[in-house]
Amino acid sequence: MTAQRPRIIVVGNEKGGSGKSTTAMHILIAVLAEGGRIAAIDLDGKQRTLTRYLENRQAFIARHNLPLAMPVHRVIMESDLPLKAEAAEDEAARFVAAIEELSVRHDFILVDCPGSDTNLARVGHSHADLLVTPVNDSFIDVDLLASVDPDTLKVIRPSRYAVMVWEQRKQRLARDRQSVDWVVIRNRLSHLDARNKRNVGHVLQALEKRIGFRFLPGLSERVIFRELFLSGLTLMDLDRASLSGTAAGLNMAQAAARQEVRALLLGLNLITED
Repeated sequence: MTAQRPRIIVVGNEKGGSGKSTTAMHILIAVLAEGGRIAAIDLDGKQRTLTRYLENRQAFIARHNLPLAMPVHRVIMESDLPLKAEAAEDEAARFVAAIEELSVRHDFILVDCPGSDTNLARVGHSHADLLVTPVNDSFIDVDLLASVDPDTLKVIRPSRYAVMVWEQRKQRLARDRQSVDWVVIRNRLSHLDARNKRNVGHVLQALEKRIGFRFLPGLSERVIFRELFLSGLTLMDLDRASLSGTAAGLNMAQAAARQEVRALLLGLNLITED
């Protein structure tokens, strides 16, 4: 490892469909746009959503001959060793080796975890400086964090994922004497002040101190976030007239969405105000 250890940003939860890889990609490109040196590690060797997003980006750059930033990235596959203990050791060793390799030239390393409880996901969580857990604005996703009484909305107990995070935070503290900044972000926020939205916010506030995270608004339910995947682009790329499709640059919806991304990066302490 280098004397100046890079900051490890882990994006993880145990549920698909929460915008995890979209969030990871926007963090990557936004940090690059701010001049940060950031690399990525994809721990989901089966789904490979972040990897496919980056492959789409590389293909778009080649087709249009555009000077867009591309982060260095690695994929770590699950071990094929037959014994569970040996496989776990092999996965941990390859993860640490990737961190050491990327540390030489990067200030940040983003780790995208699979949406399930795997050994590689646990290894990734145990190395986090910043853990980002996206959840949709619904009680289906809140259940990822805790069981909630349906009548009183009081927290009954932390969920399996919250317990897993607690265990990996303890490992990180024991191994490196480092704490983990755990941030839960609410993705796909409705623009309407619905009762469900208020109730989810109430429960997250109750959970914040109990299981030790802070929560931030994430990315709203906007079509633009889904449309960008096939081209490998992010909102940070759309300030060019040739990409936004209008001579004037960003339209109002795109500008508002990009402001959400910037607010998220500020909340995660990855960029500073100009």
